[in-house]
Amino acid sequence: MCINSPYGLFIRLALFAAAGWEAMLTSKQLLAKSGISRATLNNYVARGLLPKPVVEHPPEPGRGPRQIGYFPDDALARVEQIQQLKRQGYTMEEIVARLRAPEGREPLPPAPRLTEENAAARTAPTASSGEQLVLTIDQIPHAAYMVNYKFEVVWFNELAKTRMPAVFSRLAPRTEERSIFALLLAANSAESAFNRQELLRLNLALAKERMQLHAITQPLQGIPVAGIHELEQLYADIEAVRPGIIVDLGLRLEDAGHQVGSYCAYATYFREGILVILMPLGGDASELLRLLSRRDLVIRNLLSRRLPTLTELAVLVSDLQDSVKICSELPPEEYFELINQIWSTAGAVFRKYYGTHGKHVGDGMVYYFFPQPDCSYITNAVICAHEIKSAMTKISKEWQLRKKWTTELYLNTGLNEGQEWLGTFQTATTVEFAVLGDTINHTARLSDFARYGTIWATKNFVGKIPPAERHKVRFGIRRSGAEGEPIFVESTYSRLCNLVDLTGGRYEKLRDIAGLPVTEIVEVHETRAPETTP
Repeated sequence: MCINSPYGLFIRLALFAAAGWEAMLTSKQLLAKSGISRATLNNYVARGLLPKPVVEHPPEPGRGPRQIGYFPDDALARVEQIQQLKRQGYTMEEIVARLRAPEGREPLPPAPRLTEENAAARTAPTASSGEQLVLTIDQIPHAAYMVNYKFEVVWFNELAKTRMPAVFSRLAPRTEERSIFALLLAANSAESAFNRQELLRLNLALAKERMQLHAITQPLQGIPVAGIHELEQLYADIEAVRPGIIVDLGLRLEDAGHQVGSYCAYATYFREGILVILMPLGGDASELLRLLSRRDLVIRNLLSRRLPTLTELAVLVSDLQDSVKICSELPPEEYFELINQIWSTAGAVFRKYYGTHGKHVGDGMVYYFFPQPDCSYITNAVICAHEIKSAMTKISKEWQLRKKWTTELYLNTGLNEGQEWLGTFQTATTVEFAVLGDTINHTARLSDFARYGTIWATKNFVGKIPPAERHKVRFGIRRSGAEGEPIFVESTYSRLCNLVDLTGGRYEKLRDIAGLPVTEIVEVHETRAPETTP
């Protein structure tokens, strides 16, 4: 029989099926079923996401094209998988790294499909898009936990507690007592030394990109020397993971019956920290990836479950001076335009310096700055305040040109630091951070005291600026000379009661901070901005 005859084609297709290609699709069928263009199909082949098609003569020569490209049936599932990852925000380079097909004719792994368990967890379709809703954080059927960027545990689910009860038993009230490395090293080795070392490797790989070894070992007081040495050796051997929207790492974990299985750890990066989910390898990842693609939903869900914590922080409060007067002078649409411009401009600066938005009444703003592993949260706050002051000067000039008015726009800022309880206030649709205690109250009062766009800080705040950075901050008190002329005395402080009369008028409400030593920050020399996290 001639191998080039129509019957020969069927023989070759049968041979391909025996080699692992159980069914074949023509390129035309693949394009029709997937809805992609031929250019996109060629791009997938060129990038190695799909195998090269088997090019053959058609079964009935003389009709249609002279040659037809045949793909394995699994190619359709692979195209669907690629399209799903694109919808989740992955770049083509990231998709190639995850899915690149090997050379040759090995069968493609099928795209993930819903299991009955996950399908039951889904709710009714949404009215707007027709797509079904994804799982919630509470419904993740795998062990999961979240750490901040100092790798202190801020949340975990019951399955994480079941797998490693000595690690995820409860959250200590102080954040510095929640180091994932301290918790793992302090866990009872009889529980699962194998799991402990695997989780140490996982978290070190995630941390190494941003944390030096000394920052990891600093909160490990009380851990035996052998544990510290183990951690140091693992840190030296581990390769850092490059942060992304979602990264996955393989690891092996031991179950309650001491059976070791392969797992995939999905790590999702948020501004507030890293969510880690441990899923058995080969499990259905479709619903999990759909959930993680809804970043706003996930972080709001996580923050709503975060328990109050006692933490060090810096607080920045800014208020628009004479906002009532400005509101009365502008048409409503222009006033809201102005406020939105201020917020959007300031928001970008806050994100650059790891500021976290807090609850505020009115058109002012409250932001919190928490300890970071690679930069000073105090320095972040003071540089952020100075950059916002400069940005506000530009906004003021823009509106003066636009409105032909002489009104100056000022944001009056207060800075303070302390150790307070951090929690969240939440509604059905929003979650806001809130700090309880005198730190936030004193900062708000200091913002009320500031005038004409000045930045005022407490003595404690300035005292916590790292010595290597303090020379870049110019601060002091304006005093009167012998003949009443103003003199700026650098590097000094004053009690508030010595600066203004607190017995009446607008300053009467500042009596509760009358004895607070404060200073005016007038200049911050240029400092390299920290690299932001996704």
